[in-house]
Amino acid sequence: MDSLLRNQSAPLPELYTRLAGLALKVEGYETERAELDVSSGFLRVTTTVVLRGGGHEGRGEDVTYAAEDHEPYPLALPLVGEWTIDGFSRHLGGLDLFPDKPPQMEAFRQYRRWAFESAELDLALRQQGQSLGAALGREYQPLRFAVSTRLDISPWLAVDPALEFKLDPTPEWDAQTMARIAATGRVRVLDFKAFYEGSPVDNPPDPLQYRAAADAFPDAILEDPALTGPARDALDGEEARFSFDAPIHSWADVEAVAGRAGRGRPLALAHLNIKPSRFGSFSALLDCVERAQAAGMELYGGGQFELGIGRDQIQALASLLYPAGPNDVAPRDYHGDAHAGAPHSPLEPLAQAPGFGFAFRR
Repeated sequence: MDSLLRNQSAPLPELYTRLAGLALKVEGYETERAELDVSSGFLRVTTTVVLRGGGHEGRGEDVTYAAEDHEPYPLALPLVGEWTIDGFSRHLGGLDLFPDKPPQMEAFRQYRRWAFESAELDLALRQQGQSLGAALGREYQPLRFAVSTRLDISPWLAVDPALEFKLDPTPEWDAQTMARIAATGRVRVLDFKAFYEGSPVDNPPDPLQYRAAADAFPDAILEDPALTGPARDALDGEEARFSFDAPIHSWADVEAVAGRAGRGRPLALAHLNIKPSRFGSFSALLDCVERAQAAGMELYGGGQFELGIGRDQIQALASLLYPAGPNDVAPRDYHGDAHAGAPHSPLEPLAQAPGFGFAFRR
């Protein structure tokens, strides 16, 4: 078994200590590929890592966005052995998870690590006969979610007028479009996506659009606005509505972004989007969650077009850690066109089987 000792200047997050010592036996692993054409205009590919051991399987989903980065997938990593959760995590941190070629974006290294970390936790919990909630000593709570889409929201509202949304203001949004969408009263988050470059969802900062969107949706959270330039100037006075997602991979990133958003003076962020895959490890994720909540931030979960178990897992974390926020963790039913029968928000949790997953009433 691996020692749980770490640098004394960096103690384990309190929540993580409940997981760190769980025993884990890995006898091998394999992968499964999934694909889906999604609304943003690209082929979504994910790979599920399946760890095996002690007659159980543990699963985690690699949400790396570049389809070509899923080929070839490493199938000979030295993972077999008896570990603790923390020991396996530190072992993963020392491995090159893209041994054949570097990923197109460095952030994808964290996404892949998250897949293996999720699979290890799922396997360890199954081997111990525990759910994640039981291991953390927390109850699953009704899970509020918001639907993230770039399509017209009217068809979904026709199905469920109570749905909430997280939307991306795009260059096509003119004043009339904003007024029509705002009139629904169902938009909770506007994602400006200022930190994306070379992706299908790029949205160059536009000061006119920023100001118009802020005015049209006066109660919406403003996520990932530009930190400098005329677009940032256009949001003067709206800082209490700021939230960040894409640049956040650790608590240190939260502090750095808050400083930049406040133009050199620390900005007390009121909101924060938590996308677990961006953190790579449970230690980094839970450290950020604990610090952010201690600072009084409203947290809400973020999704990455997970096609399989990854969606269940971010729902489980949101239900346990930040269930009341406008969580971008809608069930997979919402990936496609509007249709009757999709689960309503909030998701009512059922009794949870062992493992890292989330069962809810449909």
